[in-house]
Amino acid sequence: MRTGEPLPAVGEVLAALATGLWHWDTASGLVTVDAEAARLLGLPPEQTTITEAQTRARLHPVDWNEITGVVGLAVAEGTLAEVRIRIMDERGRVIRVVRSRSKPSYDAEKRSFELIGTLQEVAEPTPGTPAGRTAVTGDWRRSREAFLLDAGRALAEARSTAEVLRVAAGLSMPGFSPDGLAVFGVSGDRLTIVGHHGHQPGDEDPFSHMSMVTDYPAAEVVRTGRAVYLSTPEQYKERYPVTWPLAQHFHRQSWAFLPLTVAGRTMGAWMAAFTYPVAFTPDERSVLTTVARMLAQALSRAGVAESERELTDGLQRSMLPTLGPEIPGMSVAARYIPTGGGLQVGGDWYDMIPLPGGTPSGGGRIALVIGDVQGHDVRAAGLMGQLRIALRAYASEGHRPDAVLSRASRFLHGITNGDAEKADPRFATCLYVEADPATGVLEIARAGHPDPAIRMADGTVLMRPTAGGLPLGIDPDADYPTTTLALEPGETMLMCTDGLIETGGHDLETGWQRIRTILEAHQGGLEELADALVQAVHGPSSHHTTGPLADRREDDIAVLLLSREDEACGCGDTVVDPPRIRRTVLTVAQAEPERIAVARQQLRELLHDWTGADQVDSAVLLVSEMLTNVLVHTDADALLTAEVTGDAGERRMRVEVTDAGDDLPHKRHPGELASSGRGLLLIELLAETWGVDPRGEGKSIWFELYESDGAGDTAGDGPGGVTEFGSWDA
Repeated sequence: MRTGEPLPAVGEVLAALATGLWHWDTASGLVTVDAEAARLLGLPPEQTTITEAQTRARLHPVDWNEITGVVGLAVAEGTLAEVRIRIMDERGRVIRVVRSRSKPSYDAEKRSFELIGTLQEVAEPTPGTPAGRTAVTGDWRRSREAFLLDAGRALAEARSTAEVLRVAAGLSMPGFSPDGLAVFGVSGDRLTIVGHHGHQPGDEDPFSHMSMVTDYPAAEVVRTGRAVYLSTPEQYKERYPVTWPLAQHFHRQSWAFLPLTVAGRTMGAWMAAFTYPVAFTPDERSVLTTVARMLAQALSRAGVAESERELTDGLQRSMLPTLGPEIPGMSVAARYIPTGGGLQVGGDWYDMIPLPGGTPSGGGRIALVIGDVQGHDVRAAGLMGQLRIALRAYASEGHRPDAVLSRASRFLHGITNGDAEKADPRFATCLYVEADPATGVLEIARAGHPDPAIRMADGTVLMRPTAGGLPLGIDPDADYPTTTLALEPGETMLMCTDGLIETGGHDLETGWQRIRTILEAHQGGLEELADALVQAVHGPSSHHTTGPLADRREDDIAVLLLSREDEACGCGDTVVDPPRIRRTVLTVAQAEPERIAVARQQLRELLHDWTGADQVDSAVLLVSEMLTNVLVHTDADALLTAEVTGDAGERRMRVEVTDAGDDLPHKRHPGELASSGRGLLLIELLAETWGVDPRGEGKSIWFELYESDGAGDTAGDGPGGVTEFGSWDA
């Protein structure tokens, strides 16, 4: 070649040097080789694309393991990957040794390697030299042991029949990889095709539902439990002339039919077919037999796992209800997620019960129930089903919420503590809510269950402390007081089992903060909110979290959401949304002075984003004074109503305490040493406006604060104030 002439093409240079090019993408699992590389691999000398399994079958197994290590090291160090590889023929004999040089790259998103490199034939290293002591000259039998270890590990990790079949199809046996695979099962007195590989759809039809007495190798293997090896088509035709025409058109040269045996019982047969003659030497039969045993064990485990999943699905379908019919003015969504262990079924449940007095179309009061029976076993699932039916029966009879839970507790105690010898005491937590869709009034009875939470129309979330009793089944004579709440338009109530809160190592406090964040940030419908709650505690991405609060599935999860639809009024051609109101209502009984602390906490949560911290402290102080006055100076219970209206920065807070007392309060002028009588003075000093309204039976005292006015240090006799008051001794 003269100076200045163009250089020849790269392909021509490589061909002249007997060097082949190849490209391997682990993401697609395909290897592309040019004509020279194909020749070096023992394939026809033409450019082609083959699978990883086909490539691996041409390489010495020990060398294949060395390749994976060298590639990983080259990526880590940013160097070339160079390795010597022995090329095998169909009989497992080394036909040549080649040197591969490549530049690998790693795709972090796909988690895959891409390699482009060359193949060049080299001389076999002399035994005893440094090159001869590398892994390239490893023992052939040891390489088969390495293959069996890899195959056993892959089959052990398969969790379903489909996964087992995929692993079996990808196995590259050293030197004699089959071209076609089929797994036969047994159904009654007939063979069935569990799965196959290397065949076209429909090829299995003649072999499906074949009688066990048919003159066919797989049928004989299942009948006798002994393997059948056919090295040539002539052997197949001579031994099985009846079914030979069915196998003839596949153009295979050798077949191995091996029994799939578990615990001494033959559960099916495995066929490995080859497009080239295989002698089935003792070593080859040993490998095939070992693979068949591992395949049988894997299929047996997968079958048990699938049976458990089917049982779990059946239990869930039979025990968990479907929500319906639609409730006018309200929406309901529910989710149940089983635990990740055992039969994946436990004692959590939910239910929606139409109550007597409803219309045929589904209108009228409804009851929502959610609960958790102690334990995560079949016994817990059975008790859950019985308890759910009992609750539905008591509710359908028209009993009030407290009576429903009292009867359910007596029922559960009776069936778990009846026979002293067979007693298995269990308890269950439960939250029972009776809802009136027309008014939004909720009557709640609670038995040791987590309190419900309310997501208000503006996204604010409040826990709703409710009166409660012991878990069901502990005391057959336990009482369950009832708490009345009102669900405003646009508000959503969350009821859940402790699995949603405590999953991932959280306690009730940290778990609730996690759920509260999801509730406040969610934008969307009720079904999407239910999915977001479940996804937040154990979605796919959460399984990669590490540390003490890592998400995991150690408890069942039941979620029930009730939403009162937001109302809108049509005004001409426009639709005007109603004003957004944030409200909390709380009853403080004479016998429950400790609920004053609950009222203070509820008010602070209601005002969590109020701009003036001093105003919040003032409101909390005044509420405490007003409630204490009712409990000390009347014989009635106190009803607290607090609401916030308006846009952020210009909102109005109104707090009202109502009681059944007839005496109206009046301002007093206590001396320096007096211990009471300053209630109205505090209201006058701290509130923007305030007043006392007679209510026929009883009275209400109220005050207002305005966010735009800052500290609120001016006082006044607001509208509705009176000139003559009764005793006020807070």
